[in-house]
Amino acid sequence: MSIASEFREFIARGNVMDLAVGVIIGGAFATITKSLTDDLIMPVVGFIFGGIDFSNYFIRLGEIPAGFKGSPDSYQDLKAAGVALFGWGEFITVVINFLILAFIIFLMIRMVNRLAAKPAVEDAAPSEEVLLLRDIRDSLTRKE
Repeated sequence: MSIASEFREFIARGNVMDLAVGVIIGGAFATITKSLTDDLIMPVVGFIFGGIDFSNYFIRLGEIPAGFKGSPDSYQDLKAAGVALFGWGEFITVVINFLILAFIIFLMIRMVNRLAAKPAVEDAAPSEEVLLLRDIRDSLTRKE
């Protein structure tokens, strides 16, 4: 068996394709969750706590390089310039993003588990009334 045919067989397996779809959807879902955190939740949290923007809370550990043209109070500008920073505010934002993502995944799995746990109508045990009606039907058919 050649490498190309082995590779084709490997790719054709269902679990590999499922994994690829999961990774693609997961990446898109992470983008949505990041936007939810950055654009909706963090501004509300900042408003509640007096206009706090967590992403700009940091401790500068290194010196600002000569010729720096950005703002010395901007985490993004300093980070782009290669200044060593302790970005605890950005870390808080990422942790909140993770917690939101984990909670949404928890809710999705919970919903799927509930849907899977419901027995099908055919699998449900018959009620006492149904059993009684069956007995009546069977006894009537035997008497005829």
